[in-house]
Amino acid sequence: MDSINSNIIIHDVPPYIRVYKDGTIERLLGTEIAPPTLEDHETKVSSKDILILPEHGVSARIYRPNLHVNHHQKLPLVVYFHGGAFLISSISDPKYHRMLNLLVKEAKIILISIDYRRVPEHPLPIAYDDSWAALQWIGGGNEIWLSENVDFERVYLAGDSAGANISHHIAIKAGLKSNKSLLKFKISGILMVHPYFWGKEPIGAEAENPVFKGVVDKWWEFVCNSEEGCDDPLINPFVIGAPGLEGLECGRILVCVAGNDILRERGRFYYESLVKSKWEGKAELFETEGEDHVFHIIDSTSENSTKLIKRCAEFINHE
Repeated sequence: MDSINSNIIIHDVPPYIRVYKDGTIERLLGTEIAPPTLEDHETKVSSKDILILPEHGVSARIYRPNLHVNHHQKLPLVVYFHGGAFLISSISDPKYHRMLNLLVKEAKIILISIDYRRVPEHPLPIAYDDSWAALQWIGGGNEIWLSENVDFERVYLAGDSAGANISHHIAIKAGLKSNKSLLKFKISGILMVHPYFWGKEPIGAEAENPVFKGVVDKWWEFVCNSEEGCDDPLINPFVIGAPGLEGLECGRILVCVAGNDILRERGRFYYESLVKSKWEGKAELFETEGEDHVFHIIDSTSENSTKLIKRCAEFINHE
């Protein structure tokens, strides 16, 4: 009987994951592992993994560029949340490792990538809770690469897809009056690449492809089992009752979208809403034509990926 149950799929969420009747979870993407490197041969960037929330088993990978002689040089810090629809990938994913090495080299920053816990083993909002706890840990002076090399007046949140979604919600949470004293630094800005936002009603080009719209609907409905479905405020920050954009705790936001990405309409709408909102910061939009979702992760060395990474670096280092 057990062998029969082990072959019965009860949830199939292509291209990400399958869940079997016996509880087995099979991830179809993002399972490869790349170790941290003392010095990456291509970028000369160093990285290491550390356990930051031992009570939950949450780790992070810290990146530091080649600092030459001045090992105590103060640099901007980017807190990075990886994508993967809340289902797949990790800080050890080789594709992320390579892209982040390139970003750290280009921008000359310290970067910490957070390995928040994933669905379905850890239902939402655990990924958000882990990310918020990690942000508090960062300001605690517990890691020498951070204490020696970070300018805590220049801290940025960043992420792609689900990670960009997390960045939004963390910045909203940081803006709440009750949380002002919990962070030991101010968030300077947010770098959002191909943000994972959605909604029940199609907008723009989403209406032209109802089949694909239905597929993306099912992704979120699996990830977040709520009565609101695709209008849950976690995935649709513009529904009635969602916190207003004016509460974002940062001064600048760069929203990056890709021309062939089904999520592009939501990214554009987010940018346009920022511009029209009472938020007092500066919003910027960067669009890459002819590319699909997270193309810069899939191939971080292509011409358009290089342009996107360079634009991200410029945003971080803008004075």
